[in-house]
Amino acid sequence: MELSKRRLLSGIAALTAGAALIPVTQAQVQAQSVPVPRNERAAIGRGDGRKRYGMLIDLRRCVGCQACTVACTIENQPPLGQFRTTVSQYEVSDVAALDSPASLFMLPRLCNHCAEPACLDVCPTGATFQREDGIVVVNNDWCVACGYCVQACPYDARFINHETNTADKCTFCAHRLEAGLLPACVESCVGEARIIGDLNDPKSQISRLLREYESALRVLKPEAHTQPRVFYLGMDEAFVSKIDGHPAQRTLLGDDGKEIAHDH
Repeated sequence: MELSKRRLLSGIAALTAGAALIPVTQAQVQAQSVPVPRNERAAIGRGDGRKRYGMLIDLRRCVGCQACTVACTIENQPPLGQFRTTVSQYEVSDVAALDSPASLFMLPRLCNHCAEPACLDVCPTGATFQREDGIVVVNNDWCVACGYCVQACPYDARFINHETNTADKCTFCAHRLEAGLLPACVESCVGEARIIGDLNDPKSQISRLLREYESALRVLKPEAHTQPRVFYLGMDEAFVSKIDGHPAQRTLLGDDGKEIAHDH
């Protein structure tokens, strides 16, 4: 009797161990697979093809209220402590003294839905792809949570969702756009700082603003050559490439506008 019980328990243990290894084995096979070509990924998209969505953020209007962050969280339900969009707040001073008065600078952050996304080519399964309308999305059924796309994104705009164990990010609220609605962050912005629209439509609001303020527009990390489709109006040149990690609490600028130092 005791021998039979031991055999039964051994069998259950072996079965349990085998079952636990199945997802890992599948993930390893998928991770070693050849990346899906871009032309095949485009065929997966549900977009119109005639549209190319982009967003302009007018920093002169942003008050740092975080309404966009809250609205996005309610709409998309990411896990507690994880966000698809946030507003980084910086303290900026133009004199080299830490005890001098400083002004606040707000910098909304989200996926840039780049024309040349760095996240696409590193995805081993093709889970990350770009729709025909330019919106970069993730197929959760294909994602193995390898984290390659998270590391490749120059804008720190991706994360591994703690609940789904897949890559997560802003989607421009594609489900709302398809229903004729604005993204949650745009609709909730009290200063009307966020404008989304079709870059291919010369009559759209965003196209008119891009033409009007062409010389004053900035994108984050242009040196990454990803061609971001989130444009900033009113952003100081000092913030264009210095957005890694947590924002500095204070950045000291000299009379020539160049950074002297920053602290945390």
